[in-house]
Amino acid sequence: MRILLLTSSMNAGGAERVASILANAWSRRGDQVDLMPTYSWHGDCFYELSPNVNLVYLADLVPSLHATFVNQLVRLRALRRFITVKRPDVIVSFLSNVNVAAVLASLGLGVPVIVCERTDPFMCPISFPLRIARRITYPLADVVTVQTEAVATKLLGVNRRLWKVRVVPNPIPEINVETQRCISAGKNKRLLAVGRLSEEKQFSLLINTFFRLSHRHPQWSLRILGDGPLRAVLQQQIIELKMNDRIELPGRTPDVMNELAQADAFVLTSRFEGFPNALLEAMAVGVPSVSFDCPSGPREMSMNGTVAMLVAANDQPALEDAINRLMSDDDLRVSLGSRGRASVIDRFTLDKILGKWDAVFAEVGAVRSDGR
Repeated sequence: MRILLLTSSMNAGGAERVASILANAWSRRGDQVDLMPTYSWHGDCFYELSPNVNLVYLADLVPSLHATFVNQLVRLRALRRFITVKRPDVIVSFLSNVNVAAVLASLGLGVPVIVCERTDPFMCPISFPLRIARRITYPLADVVTVQTEAVATKLLGVNRRLWKVRVVPNPIPEINVETQRCISAGKNKRLLAVGRLSEEKQFSLLINTFFRLSHRHPQWSLRILGDGPLRAVLQQQIIELKMNDRIELPGRTPDVMNELAQADAFVLTSRFEGFPNALLEAMAVGVPSVSFDCPSGPREMSMNGTVAMLVAANDQPALEDAINRLMSDDDLRVSLGSRGRASVIDRFTLDKILGKWDAVFAEVGAVRSDGR
């Protein structure tokens, strides 16, 4: 099968990582995959891609990089020309702005289009023009995929014309399935968080929460992986709390697996999510986890709080209590980590998620060359 996978960029990010996982998996089984980042300024590919994946940047096909309405039309024309020449069996696009472009560029070409919402569209702020464009174009797509049942229910509730909404979660990277947490025998313990250093992740709240627990748990440290616009603000907060030796902001790392394997607990404090890959991957490695019950993802991922600790969204005292319980109880961390790992591996392995994609492909009439 010939698959055209469109995404905004291939820089570090959750959607980009999933795009690389799917592109590699599809190419490994024999599908022809063209992966096109549509970002105007080209950028770099942060994630490793199979040599069988054809990575082509829309920016290389469009001479002008100025963000004007005329340039947007030129870019749509270039994308349409690429689709016409390549004649993919199906187009899969990630993220709202790319989804709109995919639908418009493919109108009348007879190529099925699957648009994928990577966040909760009811929580993630977008511009008014993009919101209107999304409402107009999504019903023209063959299928709209979302990552949770909660988002699917909300999306259908406000726009019944989206009659083909399907839930396709993110897969667990295979390396996560192969990796297990190294249960620390020493006294020093580590609480880990992963995400962009931006407002919606609420790391300031997490730092304050850890500070209040730090005197009761002197053997614990907090490590927050990621980068973003709030780095300087968060670093200053750590300095003012005199927690430089207990809280680290090491930045972004390509070796998240090693970090997860060495963590003793994981925490997610987001105000909203689409489908938190960091939580999924932590649970897959066997790291006992606690998360805000934010929209959307943690409730379904944690099986209503049975395989990871779930606390009311933005309830800081409840978060503090949950983290305190994890820090205080070795047996709880072992049992919760084991249950979480078994649960997500049962539901989110790559093979199972590829099966869901194949069901959507079949639904839109895109059939693999082996007939499946």
